[in-house]
Amino acid sequence: MDVMSNTIDTSPSDQLYASAQSAVERFVFDERVAAVFPDMIRRSVPGYATVLGMLGVIAEQFAQPDSRVYDLGCSLGAATAAMRARVRVPVSGFVAVDNAPAMVERARAAFASIPGPPVEVLCADVRQVPIARASVVVLNYTLQFIPPDARPGLLQRICAGQLPGGVLVLSEKIAGVDAAEDRRLVELHHAFKRANGYSDLEISQKRAALEQVLIPETLAVHRQRLRAAGYAAVDVWFQCCNFAALLARV
Repeated sequence: MDVMSNTIDTSPSDQLYASAQSAVERFVFDERVAAVFPDMIRRSVPGYATVLGMLGVIAEQFAQPDSRVYDLGCSLGAATAAMRARVRVPVSGFVAVDNAPAMVERARAAFASIPGPPVEVLCADVRQVPIARASVVVLNYTLQFIPPDARPGLLQRICAGQLPGGVLVLSEKIAGVDAAEDRRLVELHHAFKRANGYSDLEISQKRAALEQVLIPETLAVHRQRLRAAGYAAVDVWFQCCNFAALLARV
């Protein structure tokens, strides 16, 4: 499924880790990643297309008139596009935020060429963006890249800026409840990547690049933190291997 959901995916194949590297650099969302991102995420995240489609369904159900819909950590704008295509009530705005200029530039260009309500695409740290009159907020594989000690404050700010009846959708790579479960989930994830054409070298080098950049946590930790942030109900509505999505309701 294309990352903008209603255009044909013509992005190059992800070959970023296909050649052996003497020293694997930390993963960053630069122009090289932006260029292959649709292919990368499709082949790397189990259930990504399902989650993306359901974001539109969830937004259609929970978006309120005269409210804002936020996509925090929007990358190329996939979640925003999915929601924008299905929301039927007159919201006051769609706000997509990412701190990677390469992603923001491409997202702005894409939304400018796709008919529909205007989208405000901001190049900013999601921790600094004001959240106000929000009915739907999405953190689609974003929180995992935020330092753990900054995660509670971000979720508290989001909840405080949401309207009664609002929802937060949190999609994340998760850790197992113990070392054995974590190992089993990781093995399944690697098998998924192999089935999508990644070599063991690519899998190993990508994992090294993401160490200390993407920090997963257990579902229990996510549930507890969301409750502590002020959400009244937290439900897991999707899981495939070590990737899950939760719906938190104000």
